[in-house]
Amino acid sequence: MAQEQATFLKGNLFGHITVMSLTASIGLMAVFLVDFVDMIFISMLGKAELAAAVGYAGAILFFTSSFGIGMSIAAGALVARALGAGDGDEARMRATTALIYGFAFGAVFAAVVWANLRGLTGLVGASGETQALAVGYLRIVIPSLPLLLVGMVGSAILRAHGAARRAMWVTVTGGIVNAVLDPILIFGLDLELTGAALASFASRVAIAVAAILPILRHHGGFARPGTVDFAKDFKPIFSLAAPAILTQLATPAGQAYVTRAMAEFGEEAVAGLAVISRLTPVAFGTIFALSGAVGPIIGQNFGAGDFKRVRRAYLAALAFTALVVVAVALILYALRGPIGALFQVEGVSRDLLYLFCGPLALAWFFNGMVFVSNASFNNLGHPLQSTWINWGRHTAGTIPFVILFAGWFGAAGVLIGQAVGGVLFGLLSAWLAMRVIAREEAPRERAPFQRHARLMQLFFNRR
Repeated sequence: MAQEQATFLKGNLFGHITVMSLTASIGLMAVFLVDFVDMIFISMLGKAELAAAVGYAGAILFFTSSFGIGMSIAAGALVARALGAGDGDEARMRATTALIYGFAFGAVFAAVVWANLRGLTGLVGASGETQALAVGYLRIVIPSLPLLLVGMVGSAILRAHGAARRAMWVTVTGGIVNAVLDPILIFGLDLELTGAALASFASRVAIAVAAILPILRHHGGFARPGTVDFAKDFKPIFSLAAPAILTQLATPAGQAYVTRAMAEFGEEAVAGLAVISRLTPVAFGTIFALSGAVGPIIGQNFGAGDFKRVRRAYLAALAFTALVVVAVALILYALRGPIGALFQVEGVSRDLLYLFCGPLALAWFFNGMVFVSNASFNNLGHPLQSTWINWGRHTAGTIPFVILFAGWFGAAGVLIGQAVGGVLFGLLSAWLAMRVIAREEAPRERAPFQRHARLMQLFFNRR
């Protein structure tokens, strides 16, 4: 059974990447599309402070979901490696302990964030009535974080097994629940922002259930870990999860800085940024899905010791990224007018949206490069590389460029500076990824030569 699950050791790599990325992106976009529709509904209420509140809340939610992303990276990498090595029992145990550890630590993390919401929203620039609205929204959504984490880790386990479509349905289910409840609660019951928060909570419950059921039914279920098993798996799980969580926290930290920098130009600019933040994952959902899609492919082949296939998978993922970004950028440019009309943006908000739908969309190739490289680092046992790249990209690759370009171009310069830093760190991540792959492959290539050298040394010593 375990060997049958190692589906990525053979077959066309570009095909595997395409199937995994597209199915994963459908699942992601189901959730992102609901957030996108949320923003449309909120915009229809005609209250700028509500749209700005969603923007501030989004920065905090991005921060909290990073914990789940980190745990899912660890679970997916460890399960994929075990499957690639043909050890189904270890894969099942790692899946179980990672899920339990994730839920427990996620609950603690959610409690800490919930208790400090006013301070956190203040850090991203919220104040007055807008801050009160953002805090009220987050007080409802944050307690559902452990459930979201169960769904994210469960989805990563499904992808590690190669069950792309089942993993897709995890988030599609949550998206459907949210899409149904949003208009009922926001408009039907006139709950406005509270209704959107309640719909999000319900969708996270659905995501958790949808992740667990297929694992139980189709992929061997879960093990029954004891104290020894938790102790044994703690180090491998958190040696990957801790750097991965730190890596993921860099993105919301950088986005929080960008939101605060944009706040200097008024709520209209923040509202424009909020629209872009909702549009981005819908437009580039396939790129966001790349880390989860490429990770199991690299992980299984790493477990099997096939480094030539690992390198080909990495390059195929970059080619796939380029094709997707060019296609999406052209579509966004063609539809920038209707998109602006849909959100009823004007002035600075419209200028920012048009800028994003123009040349800045092409810069997403370099963000995709970072995603693919980070997936490689995590699944090849070098998670700290992804930590350094992500924090570098969202600090040294964001702050000085945002300050510089905002001084030249105002609110538009915030987005331009963020994009310029992404180009530099995307190229750096690709260079490091190829070095890591080469270093992992080299010892295995040198091993036969070293054995022959040792035999020759013994021969001449005897003579």
